[in-house]
Amino acid sequence: MKVLITDKMANEAITVLEDAGHEVVFDEMDHDTLLREISNYDALMVRGRTKAVTEIVNAGATGNLKVIGRAGIGVDNVDIKTAAEHKIPVVNAPTGATASVAELAISHMLVLSRHFTKADSTMKKGEWAKKQLKGSELDGKTLGLIGTGNIGRLTGKLAQCFGMKIIGYDPFISKEDMKKDGVEKIEDLGELMGKTDFISLHLPHIPATHYIVNEEMISKMKTTAYLINCARGGTVDEKALYDALKNGKIAGAGLDVYETEPPKDSPLLGLDNVVLTPHLGANTKEGQIKAGTICAEQINKVLAGKEPDFCVNKKMMN
Repeated sequence: MKVLITDKMANEAITVLEDAGHEVVFDEMDHDTLLREISNYDALMVRGRTKAVTEIVNAGATGNLKVIGRAGIGVDNVDIKTAAEHKIPVVNAPTGATASVAELAISHMLVLSRHFTKADSTMKKGEWAKKQLKGSELDGKTLGLIGTGNIGRLTGKLAQCFGMKIIGYDPFISKEDMKKDGVEKIEDLGELMGKTDFISLHLPHIPATHYIVNEEMISKMKTTAYLINCARGGTVDEKALYDALKNGKIAGAGLDVYETEPPKDSPLLGLDNVVLTPHLGANTKEGQIKAGTICAEQINKVLAGKEPDFCVNKKMMN
């Protein structure tokens, strides 16, 4: 069968598809070209650049399209509802970037607590700013996880290695399951916000989580606390965060994702107490290989008439 890949993908992922006997075409098509060509393919495999929006899915459904694969965890760029209406499974790779994102979240905590960015910039200017750079340890601090899925749990496990206490907020994970990973379940988000030294988000951006960290929630944080978001833009109200950072209501923030990417005109760019990275969460060699190969394996299963392990719109198709 024919598989169209429209975003750059690890070679290992392409090999998985070809080894299954499929013809693989890589072409970074623009919207109009994809709309015209998608019906000729049995599968579409994307990352974050390609937007498999309603008209793309509908066009594919008029032809041969049988499955859409997202090489990563987030499916914000795929119309999963329309795909479900056409009985087209949307598969992803929820475990592909787990280690990469969790490690980045921990990195943000370390960079903020030890003032790495200022230390680096002053050293390169020939300054010895040691007295201005007294940091704090992670040991003994409390980390609050907003979302305790695969990435959240691993972030917690890594943080435990630094001697941190872990608490978590997640309406979908039981107290017992959290306890297995050494996480104390907190039922109220506001309570978690006030108890923690570091808060790390690990959840998708959907209507229910839009601005889940808003002005009210930020106001509950300690003045010494840090907010980390390596999950999805739109889960944090950036205006409220900016005001809190500028006015010293919280100590700092580490952001890898933004409401608008890239955040060219964001006032956050002008603050010294925020560390910014350009959506690097899954951007590791290992993460890209895992995400691509896992997604390719899921596509192979669907094309072979088998049940995929990771189908994000399965319930919608029932």
